[in-house]
This record gives sequence, structure tokens and C-alpha cells, in this order.
Amino acid sequence: MTNDPHAWLEDVTGSAALEWVTEHNARTEKLLTGTELFDGLESGIREVLDSDARIPWVTYRGGYYYNFWTDERNPRGLWRRTTPEQYRTDAPDWEILLDVDALNEAEGENWVWHGARFLRPDLDRALVDLSRGGADADVTREFDVVAKDWVADGFHRPEAKGGVSWIDRDTIWVATDLGDGTTTSSGYPRTVRRWTRGTPLTDAPVVFEGAVEDLSVSAHHDPTPGFERDFVRRAIGFYTDELYLVDGPDGPDRTALRKVDVPDSAVADVEREWLILELREDWGAFRAGSLLAARFDDVLAGTPSWDVLFGPTEASSLAGYTWTRHHLVLNVLEDVVNRLSVLTPGAEGWARSAFTGAPGFGSVGVSAVDTDECDDVWLTVTDYLTPSTLAIATIGEQPETLKSSPTFFDASRHVIEQHFVTSDDGTRVPYFLVRPADLAFDGTAPTLLYGYGGFEIALTPGYSGGIGRSWLERGGVYAVANLRGGGEYGPRWHRAALRENRPRAYEDMAAVARDLVDRGITAPAQLAVQGGSNGGLMAGNMLVRYPELFGAVVIQVPLLDMLRYSHLLAGASWMAEYGDPDTADWDFVRTFSPYHLIDPGAAYPPVILLTSTRDDRVHPGHARKFAAALAEAGHDVTYYENIEGGHGGAADNAQAAKMAALAYAFLERLRHP
Repeated sequence: MTNDPHAWLEDVTGSAALEWVTEHNARTEKLLTGTELFDGLESGIREVLDSDARIPWVTYRGGYYYNFWTDERNPRGLWRRTTPEQYRTDAPDWEILLDVDALNEAEGENWVWHGARFLRPDLDRALVDLSRGGADADVTREFDVVAKDWVADGFHRPEAKGGVSWIDRDTIWVATDLGDGTTTSSGYPRTVRRWTRGTPLTDAPVVFEGAVEDLSVSAHHDPTPGFERDFVRRAIGFYTDELYLVDGPDGPDRTALRKVDVPDSAVADVEREWLILELREDWGAFRAGSLLAARFDDVLAGTPSWDVLFGPTEASSLAGYTWTRHHLVLNVLEDVVNRLSVLTPGAEGWARSAFTGAPGFGSVGVSAVDTDECDDVWLTVTDYLTPSTLAIATIGEQPETLKSSPTFFDASRHVIEQHFVTSDDGTRVPYFLVRPADLAFDGTAPTLLYGYGGFEIALTPGYSGGIGRSWLERGGVYAVANLRGGGEYGPRWHRAALRENRPRAYEDMAAVARDLVDRGITAPAQLAVQGGSNGGLMAGNMLVRYPELFGAVVIQVPLLDMLRYSHLLAGASWMAEYGDPDTADWDFVRTFSPYHLIDPGAAYPPVILLTSTRDDRVHPGHARKFAAALAEAGHDVTYYENIEGGHGGAADNAQAAKMAALAYAFLERLRHP
């Protein structure tokens, strides 16, 4: 039972709720579309998204580069491949494996590509995931890569949240929803099964069963030659999990599970003879944020000798790492700037060296080309004003640039700056600023401030042709805040805004907003705040807690009702982040629940809410109810709900362009406050 007058809007596809959505969508389209401004914004963004000159990002498998490509002619996309030699040309010859648009037409579906996993070592079969409308729930179907067609009577996992992993040609691991008792309270699988070809999925033996209160369970097969192993992972919560080795060392009982004895709060990764441990919390003498290594067999025997591969500082954190055949590449953030180094295990320990040809600017991403075969890595480099480049590098050699993204706007008149501001409790918080080089500093520049601040996710500089065309080229200033709750400084930065400390992230955002005004860049009437998902919760809090700082608010696919969030879709999985509102935690959770903080007497800036009916991660009821409550209280609220798109808000480039254009058209008011 609930006394929430807007609870009926939680009925995602209920006729009354959809009628409400249709009415509000029509109002928004009448308000924001059908103008020269909107048409120009939408077409400009669509041109960026559909450009044939974009980098076709690839993965390497067995002598081919595989790519999934969408454009105006192929809105749902093509799964295709080419050779490394062809890829280096200006116009590669692509072999089409699967045309998702043609598949949709043939099957009367609205499939959205979710990825593929190859069978090793032959690489002639793949397990392909497809989602209806872009939802998290998807189906898995077996694909013959040689015949370029579905395998008759092949593996087929019905639509659900979950996943699969090849064990061998006739066996796969499956974690999925099979009805009552097979999912957790978060809606994810709680059983792992070993499924043999030709048998019913429901008859597949259960190898592991988690608790209803767990987040999820999963299993995977490691096919590394000479180190073939199977693992089960039990995610107890968002930041705690257990890793089990399937089979002890004693022989043929393939249902035996052996727990890997490491802290549940740490992230454990096994590669060849090594176990790599990323600490979320202090562990003995080892600090949270450290990366440790020990031989896996020694860990199983209870006699590990841990080497510290990385130790955090006040200014640095581990952004990630990637294995090659013989090396481990570390990607470290130093005050939100990427730095690469190479570690090589040997008889005398881990040798440390510089990464040859490491870029000296921008955000840098690094990933292995093929961990089993070579020491090559992919390098991606970008910043707010520099289009992405893709290079391939063999460890110890200079990188070779393979592809560069096109320039979608004139960045020559802009500069990037990094600033630091002091938050309410004295914490030093960084943020990036992209502004015209000749900015007048007279407090009149329309400025868009973006942030996230959650789940240990770091926001680093990246090029966006859409932002460039729709905002920067039109005179706007863009700022990105590195709020606590994110991962910019590792676990300590994340923990600083967990649960009862969540408002620290909003204090950080307010401090950045004030600094933008104090520097003479903008004024509250010309300043907008934007965020999506957890960032949508942030933006909602800025609206109700700091309305005097902003002239407009953009909220996308958000959490907003923090009393109900743990009962809506995947919400229960985030209680480690926000707290459990069904307990005494509500005393602090209510302090950052925007739905419960609406003040009819307050002067709120105009707000737009954008979400998706098919979002099965963050319930669209959050945005619907918040919009209804704001309107009821007399506030200026605009609402639009895309019928497809999942948590990304859009299922194809046309939908993405429209959703983005709606936001920028709404923000036009900053130019005429």
C-alpha cells in the first residue's frame, strides 16, 4: 500500500500511464520541435551520429577485425568484419555477417544489437545477444560465423536479464530468469546452469544458487591455452562479491566449487598463473585502491605472496589495466589525467617500464588486441576539442595510428582548462572547462554544467561532435565536474559520497556552479545543470536544493523517488550506493530524494525530463512522477518519453538525435533569460 498520489504512473505500459505520456510528449513536441532551431540541431547531431567518416571501432578475432556499424541506411546496424590489411585502407572491404535491420523486417521485431561472444579456439560460432527496443533484457541466439546464419536448433536463451559463456562447442554456462525462484530481488539471475546442446534449458543442472537478497550470479569459462578454467561469481551486492573456481584440483567432479580466499570487497581477476586483486577497502597493510598480484595456485593453497603493482596517492588512482600476452599495462589517473606504464612479471618480480609512445595529452584508453596471442594493444586518445584517434601498439614499440575521427566543429576558437574548487567541507574538487578563447568574462556566457558523481565512475575528457555543434559552436561554455562519488581518485573519492554522505556530491556541484559565476564566466540565469541516471538524481537534487544557482535543469533517465527506488526494476541492486529506504536509512535517504523535497513555494528554474518507456534498469516512473508532482506544485516542467531505447534513452541514431535536440532546444532559454 502507498499514499503516493502518482503511483499509477509506475505502471509502465498501463493505458492511463501511456495516455499521460502521450499527452506530455505532444505538449513537448509542440513547444520545442517544428522550428528552424530544432530542425538544425537535430539534423546536425544526426549527421555526426551517421557520419561514414567515424572510426569503425573493432575487435580482433582469428585474423579478422570485427565491427558493429550503424548509420542512416542501417539504423539498427550491421555486424561485419574485414582484414587488418583492409582496415588500414581508406575504404575497407567489409564482409557483412548480420544485418539487424533486415532481421527485424524478416521477423517483425525491433531488435537492438547487444554484442557477441566467440567460441574459442575455432571462432566459427558466436553467441549473439539481441534486445527488444534496447532494454537490458535480451535474448541469446547461436550464430554460424562461416555460414553467416543462425544455427538451426542451436542454443537459444529466451528474453531475460542474464548472460551466457561458452564452455565448449556443445556446452555453455547460463545465468538467466527461468521463472519463480530463479531471480534475485534486483531482477537478475540467482542460478547458474551448465547447459548441454540438445537438452531443454530447464533441465540444465544448477551448479550454483545465490540468495534472493544477492545482486546476481554468473559464470564464465576461461579458454586461455594451458590455463583453461571455469569460474562462478556471486555478486552479493554492488561492491561485494565472491569468486569460485569450478572443480578443485582433485579431479572430475565438475560441480565442485572452491571459493577463492580474498576479501569480498575486492575485485579479483585471474589471468594465466596470476590473480590480480583490486582493493576497494583497506586490507591489512594494503590501502584501498591498491592493485595486488599473487600466483593463483599460491592463493588456492593459502600461501600467497602479494606484490603491490599500484598504490594510490592523494592525487592518483587506478583507472584500469589490461593484460597482453606477456605484460600488464596500467592506466593511472593523476588529477584526472591518464598516464600509462608497463609491468612485466619475471623471476625477480615485476619489472616496471614506461609505455613507449604514450600520448602526452588527452584521455587515453588502452585494451588488449588478443591476450592469448600477442603483446599488441589498442590505444584511443581524445579530449573535448580533439577528435578520437585509434592506434595499435606493440609493447615497447611506437604506436601506429590506424584511424582518426573527423572534425565536426571548429575547435580552434576554444580552450580547455582544469580548475579546482573548495567544497563546503574543505575538499578540493576538480572540474574541466571548455570555453571560447576570447571569452569576455562578463558573466553572460550560456553555460552547461554536467556531472555524475556515483558508482566510482570517473568523467574524463572526450570529444563530442554533438556538443560541439549544438553548444560550443553556438557560443556556449561547457563544464564537467569531477564530483565525489565518482572514481576520479579511486575508492576514497567514491566512499566520500556513499549513502549518508551522498549530499557531498551535490555540495561539490554547487561549489563548481558558484565558481563559474565567481570567475565571471556566467550568471545563474545563464547556467544549466545536466545529468543522467545517477547523474539525473544529482540534477534533481540541484533543482530542489540549489534552485537559485541555475537558469535551467536537464534530467535524463533519472532516479528521483528514493523511497520507492529499491522496489522498482534493478533498484534493489543499488542499496550499497544509496542505502535501504525501508529501514532507518530513510532518515538520510530522504534528504536526497528529490521527489520528496519538492517545495510548492520555491522558485525553481525550468526543468526538462527525458526518459524511455523501455528503460528496464531505472524505472520511467521516477521521471513521470517527478514531472507530475512538479506540475501539480505549479513549477515549469517539460517532459518527453521515448517509447524505445532502454537506459540509453534511444534505440538508434534518429532517436538519439531527437532526444539530444530536445535538450538543446530547451536550453535555448539560457540565451534569452
